[in-house]
Amino acid sequence: MSAPRKPRAARRHSAVTQPGAAATSGAEAAGADSQPLFVAAIAVRWRDLDAFNHVNNSTFLTYLEEARLQWLASVPGPWFDEHAMPVLAASSLNYRAPVSWPGALRVELTRGRLGGSSLALAHRILDAADPARLHCDGEVVMVWMDPVTGRSVPLPQAIRDACAR
Repeated sequence: MSAPRKPRAARRHSAVTQPGAAATSGAEAAGADSQPLFVAAIAVRWRDLDAFNHVNNSTFLTYLEEARLQWLASVPGPWFDEHAMPVLAASSLNYRAPVSWPGALRVELTRGRLGGSSLALAHRILDAADPARLHCDGEVVMVWMDPVTGRSVPLPQAIRDACAR
């Protein structure tokens, strides 16, 4: 006979952050720059709500996509062409607090690891009216690839330059 398992509440979960506790994303722990690379303003839309009357978790990815596109649009110089385009290779989201409507968000993007063909961007989704209220943090990884060959290509110089600022 095997030993009884601990009750679920008694098990230790190191990745869970209690409400109000300081949260550290994987990118922050890995030493990402602390100064935001870009800050995007995002309005919470009525259509973002789910049956529980708060923003659905999958919509957070849309907010992050919008913030990345705003940042990329602000990058001077060519960052894509017919042989080099960014694709999302990985995403990690830590949901910290629900988002409700009406509301406005502040999405901070911070440079993480810069690779030969990839860029890690840490992110924090904050309440615009109360920046101490963290809704989500984590990291995404973008890889530049040639859509014709499907192979990765070197990170464009414009992206490297934008990350160096």
